[in-house]
Amino acid sequence: MASSKRKTVIVAMSGGVDSSVAAVLLKKKGYNVIGVFMRFWSSGSCFENRCCSSESETRARLVAKKLNIPFYVLNLKKEFKDKIVDYFLKEQKAGLTPNPCVVCNKEIKFNFLFKKFPIGKNDFIATGHYVILKKGRLYVAKDKSKDQSYFLWKLNQKILKKALFPIGGYTKKEIRLIAKKYGLSVWNSAESQDICFKVNFGKKPGPIINTEGNVIGEHEGLWFYTIGQRKGISLAGGPYYVLKKDVKNNALIVTKKEKDLFLKELKFKQANWIFKKTGFPLKIKAKIRYHHKASPAVLHKNKVVFSKPQRAVTAGQSVVFYRGEELLGGGIIM
Repeated sequence: MASSKRKTVIVAMSGGVDSSVAAVLLKKKGYNVIGVFMRFWSSGSCFENRCCSSESETRARLVAKKLNIPFYVLNLKKEFKDKIVDYFLKEQKAGLTPNPCVVCNKEIKFNFLFKKFPIGKNDFIATGHYVILKKGRLYVAKDKSKDQSYFLWKLNQKILKKALFPIGGYTKKEIRLIAKKYGLSVWNSAESQDICFKVNFGKKPGPIINTEGNVIGEHEGLWFYTIGQRKGISLAGGPYYVLKKDVKNNALIVTKKEKDLFLKELKFKQANWIFKKTGFPLKIKAKIRYHHKASPAVLHKNKVVFSKPQRAVTAGQSVVFYRGEELLGGGIIM
């Protein structure tokens, strides 16, 4: 990749403080740092862009200039549509609740960069994720409130051998202080969103049905609702909670009993193991969504049995497995 004998690292720069400081830390360590901004789509589409706006690109470019590092912009509109948007639309229309960030991290932020830049023996790709990598294993970040290991369960050893996560051993406060010390204008930038985009679907009305099988209202489209949702259902005599989506009949199933939302076990598919496949059964802690607290459970080949029932287990979301601080892997909830 580079004529220099120094190790080269491609840093995925989003224009935020985290990836900016990742570039700072790597340059301090003597790496030959190259900044890359990934442009996923143009404005004016049916998608609300939260992570690769023109403003973000400008911020990333200014940081690269301040650090005196090469900077490139990759137009990944087609790749992003093929790998992420089409997947998201397909899952949503099937009544599922996908997590596009999980797929994007593997397929776009790593796999595509590997293809775009010939990664040599001494070259790496880095991101501003809050996670710790040690000897091919991933661990929860120092700042537990910012830990992003949940979004990285699809990574594999081929990727991790060439990956760097420079900020995992710092708190968010420490990262901002480093950015301020180096005069980066992004040091006090607003927090990024948990999801990089949302789709403005059209309406497709259908019946709202209670657990007794009675039609009690009309919904605007199943994709506007998530399991466990209480607000926005607009039914008299509530509160009601979204219990299930009946895609075949375009019906939204609701309940007045919040306890109906709790399940003690779930099945999953498309399992991936970060380091090596584990033996079963195995005592672990599992998360069923990003902001969900990891809960004690027993892991089986394609099933998780929790010690206590969990609220709003949602098909299409990721279930992620931990042993202590280590991220073991994950799967897609069925």
